[in-house]
Amino acid sequence: MTSDSIQTHDEPTPLGCDPADLAWVESTVKQAGTSFAAGMRILPPMRRYGMYAIYAFCRVVDDIADGHAPLAERTQALEDWHGRIAALYGDQSAPLHEPLDRVLLAAVHFFSLRQEDFTAVIDGMIMDTQTVIVAPDEKTLDQYCDRVASAVGRLSVRIFGESSKNGDDIAYHLGRALQLTNILRDIPEDAARGRLYLPADLLTRFKVPHDPIKAMDAPGLEGVCRVLATRAEDHFRAAFTIMKACRGRTIMPARIMGAGYRAILLKLCKRGWAPAVLRDRPRSTLLGKVAGLACSYLP
Repeated sequence: MTSDSIQTHDEPTPLGCDPADLAWVESTVKQAGTSFAAGMRILPPMRRYGMYAIYAFCRVVDDIADGHAPLAERTQALEDWHGRIAALYGDQSAPLHEPLDRVLLAAVHFFSLRQEDFTAVIDGMIMDTQTVIVAPDEKTLDQYCDRVASAVGRLSVRIFGESSKNGDDIAYHLGRALQLTNILRDIPEDAARGRLYLPADLLTRFKVPHDPIKAMDAPGLEGVCRVLATRAEDHFRAAFTIMKACRGRTIMPARIMGAGYRAILLKLCKRGWAPAVLRDRPRSTLLGKVAGLACSYLP
């Protein structure tokens, strides 16, 4: 618990939550080993702890999806989260026994967060759990990007203070831009896990095998990645254009996050996706460190 962010029991606390519950979500963020906690300090306490709760929720369900438990256990644990989220929107007479649930409930009420966005995040984790995604069709890839990135964005912009249609549109474009950048950055790591998120029609067009390992040595992979990079840039451009119509203060975290990820995309495009360089991520420069801070705004 930090003395500068959580008041005593005699004073109002962010979201009206118990200090111990707030400390739990904050510690979960810090234990994840990202710079998210430091980055979110630009927000006032109410919004900061709302974002901590969203991040902690995403971290917990992501850890379930990536865990080593049998498939049936992981699937059931994620389905259980459907029930826990539904409880936040249903009968409030039953007590909530977990700190995360209690802080999420406060965030739901204070920021008018939508149940379907939490559900989408869980469904995205289930997609990764139940199926080894290899060369998906375009519809599946877009649905995956929406669930694991844009849905988190729709929750986040409401906490930032932008609950208008513009906020949802920013989440739509920025989420897809971020996730496509992740996909382009993580091809080797995904291949090691037997995954290939590049769309099947592009792989076929550029004569790239639909096998994750073989794809990395295919000459046509460069063309596939260039097309996806152009899509990501189009989404970045659309998101930044919509941001101009929003209040600068409320959308600042999204602007910083977008700028950081866009810097990574530009580095990837400069480096290329030739087999000889594919396994080398962009070097850690000062710009890269700033981008890394921004990247950590979304799990």
